[in-house]
Amino acid sequence: MRALVSYVRSGEPDLTNRQMALMLITYITPGPHTVRGLAQQLNVSKPVITRALNTLGSLGYLRRERDDSDRRNIFVAKTEQGAAFLDTFGKSLDFDKAGSR
Repeated sequence: MRALVSYVRSGEPDLTNRQMALMLITYITPGPHTVRGLAQQLNVSKPVITRALNTLGSLGYLRRERDDSDRRNIFVAKTEQGAAFLDTFGKSLDFDKAGSR
């Protein structure tokens, strides 16, 4: 709880559970990741993923890339800014865990 309260107070953008799930799936599981595949993994529609990606893209945490071999496919790619966000978030969880012992 302290880690989440600290995160909210940090001034970083508040991510929804869906947005955080997209971040974790994209950064932790092997890719390539597509909008269709992410929608299937989360059992939601493609427009739901698109809305979440719009927000995450505007924050610089994820980006879309067209598949050169099939222009209909959109890959979801990691960014340095997104990796830094998750690294900082993970460290706050580790710090909170260490501090609660």
